[in-house]
Amino acid sequence: MSLLHATAMFVPGFLRLGRLHLPVYGLFAAAGLVAALGLSQRTARFVGIPAEKLWDAGLFAMIAAFLASRALLVVMDPQAFLRYPLLVLSLPSLTYGGMALTGLLVAVYLRRKQLPLLDVLDAWAPCAALLGAVLSLGHYFEGTDAGMPTHLPWGIVTPGDTVLGRVHPVQIYAMAAYLVLCVVLLRRLAGRLRAGEVAGYGLLAGGAISFALDMLRQPIDSVGDGWLDPPQWIALGSILAGAMLFTRTQSIQKKKIVLTTDSGTQMKELV
Repeated sequence: MSLLHATAMFVPGFLRLGRLHLPVYGLFAAAGLVAALGLSQRTARFVGIPAEKLWDAGLFAMIAAFLASRALLVVMDPQAFLRYPLLVLSLPSLTYGGMALTGLLVAVYLRRKQLPLLDVLDAWAPCAALLGAVLSLGHYFEGTDAGMPTHLPWGIVTPGDTVLGRVHPVQIYAMAAYLVLCVVLLRRLAGRLRAGEVAGYGLLAGGAISFALDMLRQPIDSVGDGWLDPPQWIALGSILAGAMLFTRTQSIQKKKIVLTTDSGTQMKELV
């Protein structure tokens, strides 16, 4: 932990190479996306989808997220874009609206390419967990998404902070949790019984991880006197969607087993 913290002190947001300033989080995001795409080539065979088709779908999702989020920035404030186009396009743009629009575009793409949605989601579930782990590490080195103050011995000081002191290394917690989830999802994918069950488990567990860790994060955006912050509502939505999908796949599997058992009994009676 001390080595990671010492390294983070040298790059509190940007990696400086002469006159070139590279955003640390952007570098980790790029590395995470490449790692997720690479892992998808392995998970593709578990769901019976050609690896190259899943690669193309992943690339489309990445491009759609990039373009959709920035398009929403322009639509929300066109005057600012006309005055400062480069500044607007360089703003962090992975918003909730952008993610929703990206999901819609990806669903349309998968339908046009005749790729089964649930199988694709199953194959992408471990990849998403791996991406989440890398992005969490990026937040750590960038010095963002920091935790609440703590007196625990493994507490860290966020680069540039002179007020809160030692805080929870919640980014490292998240990285470890998502790596474990990635391994678990890979094992479940290898032995899956029904399309959608791995994605359902991933949404359920991933939402629970996000909701629990958000309790230890410093609040960034809030809704006034609302019960929960926006990220917590998103996490609850993920938990609900995952539970519904997982329950649906389990019930379908039970019905299938019952029908198979009844068919076998009828065949024995006929004999």
